[in-house]
Amino acid sequence: MTDATWITLISLGVTMFFMLGTPVLLVIFYWVVGCSFVIDLPLDNTGNELLNVFNKGFALLAMPLFILTGDLINQSGIARRLSDFAYSCLGWLRGGLAMAAISACGLFAAISGSNSATTATIGSMLHPEMVKGGYDERFSAATAAAGGTVGIIIPPSIIFIVYGFLLNLPISDLFIAGILPGALMVLAMMTAAFIICTINGWGYLIKLSPMRVIKTAIGAWLGFFAIGLVLWCIYTGRASPTEAAGVTVGVCIIIGLLCYPLNKIMGDDENEKVEDKSAVSMLVVKGFTLMSLPQIVSRSAQITGILVPLIAISVAMQQVMSSLGAKEFIGGFVTGMGGYYAVLFTSMAIVFVTGMILESLPVTIILAPILAPIAASVGVDPIHFSVIFLVGASIGFITPPYGLNLYVASGVTGVPYFRLLRYTVPYLIALISTWILVALTPELALWLLPTR
Repeated sequence: MTDATWITLISLGVTMFFMLGTPVLLVIFYWVVGCSFVIDLPLDNTGNELLNVFNKGFALLAMPLFILTGDLINQSGIARRLSDFAYSCLGWLRGGLAMAAISACGLFAAISGSNSATTATIGSMLHPEMVKGGYDERFSAATAAAGGTVGIIIPPSIIFIVYGFLLNLPISDLFIAGILPGALMVLAMMTAAFIICTINGWGYLIKLSPMRVIKTAIGAWLGFFAIGLVLWCIYTGRASPTEAAGVTVGVCIIIGLLCYPLNKIMGDDENEKVEDKSAVSMLVVKGFTLMSLPQIVSRSAQITGILVPLIAISVAMQQVMSSLGAKEFIGGFVTGMGGYYAVLFTSMAIVFVTGMILESLPVTIILAPILAPIAASVGVDPIHFSVIFLVGASIGFITPPYGLNLYVASGVTGVPYFRLLRYTVPYLIALISTWILVALTPELALWLLPTR
C-alpha cells in the first residue's frame, strides 16, 4: 500500500476511536505515532518536541494559575455575589434574570477563563431561580450554555494563552484585544434574551433600586478586585500575564483564608437577602479553610493535566502535518479563494465547521498555525485574526453536534440535550452577527491596545 493509503487508514482509525469516546490526547498521539512510522519520521523527534514545549513554555504557566484563580473565586462564593449584582442591575427589565445570567457569565469568565466552568457555575446557580421566576426550563438551560461561550474571549482566557504560545504572539495584547469583542458578545446575547422573553412574557420584574445595586456591588468586591488586578497589571505593563496570574492567586488565597473565620464569626449566609445584610457582612465572602486548599489546587491541577499534554502533542502533530504538506494544501485552497475578504471569510467558515465537531482547543492547535500565516499574508492583522478565530471557535460550544456547553448545561440542569437545541438558535444568530461585525471592524479588537 502507498503512504497515502496508510495515512488514510490511520486517520479513519483514530476518528473511530474519537467517536467511541477516546480522549482527544490519545487520538492525536496515536495519529502522530502512526504517521511518523509511515513517513519515516524518528520517534525521538516527537519526544524532543514534547520536551521543548515544556522547556520553553513560561507563558503556559499562566494557564494553571488562572484556572486556580477561578476555582478559588468560585469556592469563596463570589460567583453568587456576582450573579446578585447582575440581577439587581437588570431585574427591572423583561427577561432581566436571563440577561443577569448572561452578564454573570461575562463577569465570571473574566476570572475563570474557561467556558465550561462558567456554564457549570452560573447554570447550576441560576437555572433553578429562572424556572421559579417563570422562565421555560429549556430556555433557562440554553441561556447558561450560551453565556458560557464568552469564557474563552473575555480575559484572562486560557485559549488565548494557548494561541499566543503557538503563534508566538504577546499574550497581554491578545487579552486586551478580547475585551471589546467579549463585551459585544454579552450585549448581543442579552438583546436576544430580552427579545425572546418579551415575546413570551417570561420573567418577573423587580423594582430598580440604586441602593440594592450599590450593596450587591460591594458584596461582589472580591470578584471585581480580581478582574481589575489582572487587567491593571497587564494593561499597564507592570507584569506579564504569568506574573499577574501569580499575584492574583496569592491575593485570592490570602483573602479567602481570612474571610472564612470572619464569615463563621458573623454567621454570614450567602443566600441571605441583600437588604438584610449588614455593611460588614457584605464585605465578607464564604472563603475557605487551609485544609480545603489542597483539594482546590488538586482540582485545578487535574484540568491543567488534561490541557498541557494536549498542547505539547499538538506541536508534534503540526510537524507531522507539515511533513505531509497539509499546510500547503489548506493554504492553497484558502488563498485560491481570492483576496482579503475571501480569505477571511473562508477561514471563518473552516473554523465554524470544525468547531461543530471539535472542542476549541483542538481547533486552535490544529488550524491556527495554518490559517493565521495565510491571513497575515493578505493583510489581516495577527491580533485581529486571533480574536476572529477564537470568537468563531467559541460559537462551536453551542453548535451541534458537539456543543460542549450544551452537554455541560444539560448535565447541571437535568434538561435533555436535544431539548436545548431550539432555544440556542436566537443566541447563535446573535453570536454569528457579532462575529461578522468583529471580522469587518478591526478597531473592535485593536482599539484598546496601547501600542496601536
